[in-house]
Amino acid sequence: MSIEKPEIDFPGGEPPADLEIKDIWEGEGAVAKAGDTVKVHYVGVAFSTGEEFDASWNRGTPLQFQLGVGQVISGWDQGVQGMKVGGRRQLTIPAHLAYGDRGAGDRIKSGETLIFVCDLVAV
Repeated sequence: MSIEKPEIDFPGGEPPADLEIKDIWEGEGAVAKAGDTVKVHYVGVAFSTGEEFDASWNRGTPLQFQLGVGQVISGWDQGVQGMKVGGRRQLTIPAHLAYGDRGAGDRIKSGETLIFVCDLVAV
């Protein structure tokens, strides 16, 4: 199956207080669990503006990391677990599970809720 970079619709409304996980489609491959090394293609947007701040698709290479050990933001460590290879999932991540009050450079402001659409490419 050939996958393409997803579009993320501007959510509007109030950001959630807790991590929200929505499967867009479920894959049929291996299940990602804590300790696994995974490859994820993603698009990230700011909840408050709907503006894209990062996307692995733009670089042509998925992000590789070990799941559940703090190599990525907590919302990813929690939200990618349980995905199956070939699946696409939307994660709405409140600031306390993302970059908190420190933000991330000039791309993510302090206290920002983030939305990611993640495609699990490999486990």
